[in-house]
Formats: sequence, structure tokens, C-alpha cells
Amino acid sequence: MFDNDEIVDVEVCEVCQMNGSKKILMVVTSADSFDEHHKTGVWFEEFAVPYKAFIKHGYEVTTASPKGGAAPIDPRSENLYEEIEWNDAKKALNDTVPLKTVDFTNFDALVLPGGHGPILDLYRDENLGKIIEDYSIRKKLIAAVCHGPAGLLSAKVSGIPFVNGKRLTCFTNEEETEAKMNNLVPFMLEDELKDAGAVFVKEAPGKINIVEDENLITAQNYQSSKAFADAIINYLNRE
Repeated sequence: MFDNDEIVDVEVCEVCQMNGSKKILMVVTSADSFDEHHKTGVWFEEFAVPYKAFIKHGYEVTTASPKGGAAPIDPRSENLYEEIEWNDAKKALNDTVPLKTVDFTNFDALVLPGGHGPILDLYRDENLGKIIEDYSIRKKLIAAVCHGPAGLLSAKVSGIPFVNGKRLTCFTNEEETEAKMNNLVPFMLEDELKDAGAVFVKEAPGKINIVEDENLITAQNYQSSKAFADAIINYLNRE
């Protein structure tokens, strides 16, 4: 039996499918640890909240990662995924597609959730860099939340870092320090983005912050997950 919310979700999906739904490529990390004592991965909320919103709006979502297969979930974020409403998001992370096999030309948007994993693999992933370069040239939507903007560092356009001159945000130095991760991360993402030429826009730690610059949408932290999803949906609905 479906509850009322599930019935509405199915009906929305069917209508959108008939009208030609948007296709979203969500790329998550395959990195599961800093070392043998410190686990990491995808911050579940930053994946699950947008994923659920996209499905509710009838979007087709493909979840990919550098290695494919089960993507690691940061154990510090696992409090959410025991709830029934997040089961589909958990299943999607359990069966990701290898990024190198994805035909990225078929999608309307690229979405990069966070967790600390992206600063261990996505920041230098060549396949992701090619997608971002292509989407930058063709003005397709690129979106990233919290540590997801690390993936933006993988791309150059005409030899120049993709983020150069772009207004954006990410998990800030202050937030990294408050989370007591500053001595564990290989680099401070805010600093790395600035060094690559980004125009950094931040709010106080924990505050919701969404920054839009043409076809780039970034969000500062996990608290911004819902606003991040809404911004992506609003952007795609304007097209």
C-alpha cells in the first residue's frame, strides 16, 4: 500500500515522464577513509535531500562515482538513513555507476554532494573534469554542496581553472575548524578554491548559503541541502 505522499510522487513522475523529464547526474565520492582510524565518504543528507526532491519532481537521476558500486557513507551522517523515507537514496548509493562509463552528454545537470570524500578523490578526477569542462562550454547546470565543490577543482577550461572568476561557496575554514577536521584534511577547501581564482562568498558557520553564478550553483554546508535542491529545481524549471 502507498501512503498519500508516495501516490503523489508516483503521479508527478508519470506526468513528468510524459512531458520529457530532466536528467540529473549525481557524482559522489568513492573515498571511504583518511586513514585506518578515520572514516569518511558521502555526507548522507547532502545526497539524500536533493535526490528525494529530484525524484519527487519526476527527474531521472543517475548516481555515479569514480569506482562504481557501493559509495561509502560518512558514519557521522548515518543518523538519517534509518528512516523509511530515505530508503531509495540509500539504495542509489549502494549501486553507483562507474563515472568513466557514463554518457554525460545525455544529462541536464551535474550535481556534486559533499562529505569529506570529494577532497580525497573528486578534486583530481579526470573524468569529472571532462564533464565540468563540457558543461561549462555548453552552459549546462553544474551544482555542488559543502565539500562537493572540491570536484570543481578537477576541471580547466582553455587551460584556466574552471572556478577562476566564479562566485561560489563551500564548507568554510571556520566550519572545518569547528568540526575539528582542520588537522585531518589534506587541504582547506576554501583556500584551495581561492588559490584557483574563485570569488569566495561565505556566511557564518552553519548558516544557509546558496550562491548562483550563471550555470553554477554552490551551497556552503549540509544545513543548506534543502535550499540547494530548491535552487537546482528552480533553475531547471526556468529553462
